[in-house]
Amino acid sequence: MDAMPSTTEVSELSYEQARDELVQVVGELEQGSATLEQSLALWERGEALAARCEEWLIGAKARLEAARAGSSLAAADDSGDR
Repeated sequence: MDAMPSTTEVSELSYEQARDELVQVVGELEQGSATLEQSLALWERGEALAARCEEWLIGAKARLEAARAGSSLAAADDSGDR
């Protein structure tokens, strides 16, 4: 590992890409072989990656809740027609 974060914009990463890179960043930090400057850059990148993963998970949860609410409404409409 090169102890320097990727230059790809975090906002462009999929959940899986952000998660995988976060695992790499944590691994590099745990090795302890990076300079202080490199460690700070890795830490900042890791924080951004963790926030991106959280954004994806919050979005997924909202979609699931919307789908469940839609299913509940459809079921209520169907039972009202009888």
